[in-house]
Amino acid sequence: MKTSGGTDAMKRRAGESAAETVDGGDVVGLGTGSTAAHAIRAIGERVDAGLDVRGVATSFASRELAIEERIPLLDLDEVTGPGADGIDVAIDGADQVADGDLIKGGGGAHAREKLVDSAADRFVVVADPSKETAVLDRPVPVEVLPSGRGVVADAVRAAGGEATLRRAERKDGPVVTDNGNLLLDCAFGSIPDPEALATRLAGTPGVVEHGLFVGLVDEIHVGTADGVRVRTP
Repeated sequence: MKTSGGTDAMKRRAGESAAETVDGGDVVGLGTGSTAAHAIRAIGERVDAGLDVRGVATSFASRELAIEERIPLLDLDEVTGPGADGIDVAIDGADQVADGDLIKGGGGAHAREKLVDSAADRFVVVADPSKETAVLDRPVPVEVLPSGRGVVADAVRAAGGEATLRRAERKDGPVVTDNGNLLLDCAFGSIPDPEALATRLAGTPGVVEHGLFVGLVDEIHVGTADGVRVRTP
């Protein structure tokens, strides 16, 4: 079976490998996307076998899958803040990986994903080889306030990029995020300094969150044709 970017078998190997790093008693951030979905299913199988874990979903889709897999769920504010247990590990996919920096947001969930992934003691990325690159160069998804769309597009252009409003495929109009905002896919070409661009985007009025994940990753599980390659940034 071929899915966008890599085979489903590669994605499944990566997801199952990352799921094996989860220990009993852990609070687990449950990522979004086709590869993260395999990790959620694998965790669900371990829960059925008696593993005691609790999950924190990063999107409506990951929450629905976790419920289907009978993984007990907590809200993010239940595990963060003073005296809270925290998140032990987050497992999430990526649209593109260069060393330890990522572009995420193809599914439009990167704002909540970044909240959960950055709060985790350990952040594990799952991917197939097609997501790996020497330098990030995919368009960067940027979630924006609806009223700030034009302001952000102008700022992106000033930074050397071009912003395109993401439109829905099965209905008229734009994609609306789980947070009620719009998405701009911002093409910059090659991004040799992700940290500098991330800082610039984060400081732009109207930006809710951008899809550059810089310096957050602890471990990367890459599913291949015959196994899993695990590396650290």
